[in-house]
Amino acid sequence: MLAIALSGLILFGWSALFPKPHPIDNKQVTQSESLAPALVPTPASFTRPAVLTPEVDLKNTIKFSQDNRDIIFNQDNASIVEVIFKDVKEHRFPLYNAFALDSDYLFKLQERTNDSIIFVAEAGNKRVLKKYNLPNNNNIIDLEIIVSNLGNQPIDDLAKVQLGRIDFDGKNPQARYQDVFLGGDEQNLHLPPSKEFSSKIKFLGIRDQYFCIIIEPVNIVTTALLNKIGKHESEVSLILPAAKIDAGKQIGHLLRIYLGPQDLKIINGINSSWSGIIYFGKLDLIAQIILQLLMFFFSILHNWGLAIILLSLTVYFLLFPLSMKQMHSMKSMQALQPKIEALRKEFKNNPQQLNKEVMELYREHKVNPLSGCLPLILQMPIFFALYQALIRSVALRGAKFLWIKDLSAPDGAFVFKNALPVLGNQINILPILMAIGMFVQQKISSPQSTGEAADQQKIMLIIMPIMFGVIFYQMPSGLVLYWFVNSVLMLLYQVRLNRKT
Repeated sequence: MLAIALSGLILFGWSALFPKPHPIDNKQVTQSESLAPALVPTPASFTRPAVLTPEVDLKNTIKFSQDNRDIIFNQDNASIVEVIFKDVKEHRFPLYNAFALDSDYLFKLQERTNDSIIFVAEAGNKRVLKKYNLPNNNNIIDLEIIVSNLGNQPIDDLAKVQLGRIDFDGKNPQARYQDVFLGGDEQNLHLPPSKEFSSKIKFLGIRDQYFCIIIEPVNIVTTALLNKIGKHESEVSLILPAAKIDAGKQIGHLLRIYLGPQDLKIINGINSSWSGIIYFGKLDLIAQIILQLLMFFFSILHNWGLAIILLSLTVYFLLFPLSMKQMHSMKSMQALQPKIEALRKEFKNNPQQLNKEVMELYREHKVNPLSGCLPLILQMPIFFALYQALIRSVALRGAKFLWIKDLSAPDGAFVFKNALPVLGNQINILPILMAIGMFVQQKISSPQSTGEAADQQKIMLIIMPIMFGVIFYQMPSGLVLYWFVNSVLMLLYQVRLNRKT
């Protein structure tokens, strides 16, 4: 158990410190072409000159309010600075100049209605119009960009449309959840924002913990560009195909945009190929199955806490034959403890012979000392997948249960103004209850030993619950609830088994 717990810590730490690109199969299986072009280490393929977009002037922003969100526009470059989602709990999704163009044109607001906003800029012989179509209570935005040639000579079309900037500084609480989503026909790719790349794509996305933005150009093939513009900041852009605009003519671009929660049902209902942005890492398949199970249980019980309890019950009964075998094996080991102690005394100066005699004793009585690890090992993938599902599932964000205000965060039964040593500024009850339950279970299931073995057993009896309590203390309360229910069920069966014997 100690080895598994430490392995879990290493796994979490490694994933957080060293994120890697994650190629995954597209959830839409009807496509036929793959994301064939390989990633290029540097954006050298982009040779057209780009002009830096103007810095955001916070004094010149326009707030476009809708029922489920507020969209903050920067009028100077007709970009989206930030989106504030208002469902359940307010969530700020910074984008930093999303949909800014590679020009230094100064835009002005031309028209604003209940479901659209239009910006226009003119410089020299070029006129650029940007119209955002923003239906209320709809996560889809259609962005029309029309470039007109007002002169007598051909001019260049736009070169680049910025999707957004990502701040991946460790001080940013959302940094660990952010990645860039590169969409192809058969394969999607999730990249850490610190990586530079350039590649042909069908659509492109950015996500944080709960929300995302996806952009897909209509009827054109574009190149995605991710390049670092600072030590802890990257810019994600679309490079449009080079084109000339003849005198008196215009060229239009239509960009289909998803701006909303990472909700598989919602995204699938719009464009199933975009659903690849919802990704839970190497255990994605298990996490997706668990999330679907939770949603099914929620549809019956209408409470996420009860749904998690039912999930824990389901997993417990699926693994019950192995758990039962584990506990019977432990009882058999308890019965053999006097013989093992006798062997320790007899071969105290010959450790190799002692191990040989003990294994022979196990073989004679058909006891496997490692059988107790199997249920826990099988629980580990479920545990880690559930962890990812809970911290990223927008459905559980703000879900209440008993005293818990948010199942995707620590339970925070008592919150203080000032931080306490070790505990921080809140006391979480569930991890403490889980540690107590673990201590009781170990106490009643541990074999009776004497001498050095008894001392080691007493130490582990204290260390293991404390260690697990510390590991679980800052984890999502839904995850702790799942493990606590499983521990209680194991404890009840252990008590029943003890009474029978």
